[in-house]
Amino acid sequence: MILIYVSCKNKTEAKKIAGVLLKLKLIACANWWPTESIYRWKNKIVNTHETAMYLKTRKENYQKVEAVVKKLHSYQTPCIFEIDVDKVNLKFKAWVRQETRLI
Repeated sequence: MILIYVSCKNKTEAKKIAGVLLKLKLIACANWWPTESIYRWKNKIVNTHETAMYLKTRKENYQKVEAVVKKLHSYQTPCIFEIDVDKVNLKFKAWVRQETRLI
């Protein structure tokens, strides 16, 4: 099982991306929360509010999830990365596998 971390411009974008991924059964669930970010973009320091989210899925789905996120995301270079989960409640892990599919 893995978590995929994605930062979005706002909650609306996060909910849209998560909804599409759920309909495609590429993720079992998503959590999002408001966050503040500071980063350098095109030689400028940017301070902004964003929405971060965790997507829960099986490791084999990472590339498909990444492709869908890139297609739907408004950023030119979205933050998308995988976090391996070494230890997890076995019933939860089984639920994630049941709710997702391999494509």
